[in-house]
Amino acid sequence: MLMPVHAMVIALLALSTPGWAQQGESAADAESPALRVSGELALVSDYRYRGISESDNDVAVEGGLTVIHESGFYTAAWASTLRGWGTFGGADIELDLSLGYITAIGNAAIDTGITWISFPGGVNETDFWEGFVHVSGSTGPLDLTASVYYAPPQEALGNFSATPFSRGQSEDNLYLAGDANLPIADTPITLSGHIGYSNGNPGLGPNNTSLAPTGEYWDWSLGASLPLAGPLTLSISYIDTDIGAAESAFLQPFFSEGQDGTGSIADARLVIGLTAKF
Repeated sequence: MLMPVHAMVIALLALSTPGWAQQGESAADAESPALRVSGELALVSDYRYRGISESDNDVAVEGGLTVIHESGFYTAAWASTLRGWGTFGGADIELDLSLGYITAIGNAAIDTGITWISFPGGVNETDFWEGFVHVSGSTGPLDLTASVYYAPPQEALGNFSATPFSRGQSEDNLYLAGDANLPIADTPITLSGHIGYSNGNPGLGPNNTSLAPTGEYWDWSLGASLPLAGPLTLSISYIDTDIGAAESAFLQPFFSEGQDGTGSIADARLVIGLTAKF
């Protein structure tokens, strides 16, 4: 799966901020352009968003681009193909646009901003925005990130209202996450772990948009990545949630592969990805 936007931003900040230049570098070595650009293109066996498939347990193509100024301000765009429940009534594409600011404080990086999540071709009720804060740092070889995401009350996150001609209710959503990456000594392999907690409006809102379909749930993953030739990286992750069959039953048939009412798109899944960075 793609490197999170904040991880790409941190990597660029390390290149563009003199204070992050490694000791022993000359002033000339630390010089860098005012703007830095980074991007990725990936093919994944499943697009999992907070543990839930938005590509109907099928292959997805994803891409991201980040531009950061030496001041720490940046803009980013990310997109993925969708299928099934994840289309949310629009085209088979998700497009996320972000504005943010990142700075180094001691050995930590603080990244904060907002993201507009949209589904081109869909009605307005499927689009929403979300604020985020990431705090990243290292202890020995271990890289750690703690994240908070909050989406204020919006129609896309509410349920349909029983009132005729109503445009629905408005609800909010909170997501807390922790991520860790550990390079394995004397190998090119990096291990990764993730845990997340969602709390929001239960059920499926207008056009089935939802960030927390069961009201609240946990998701987690364990994975590894291996650099290949050139810009390519191979990754594999085991992804799961604590959403059980009984909770999924209330969301059917939309919450199943093929939307046929059997199984769940929140069940455990092994996801393989091939990513090219540029």
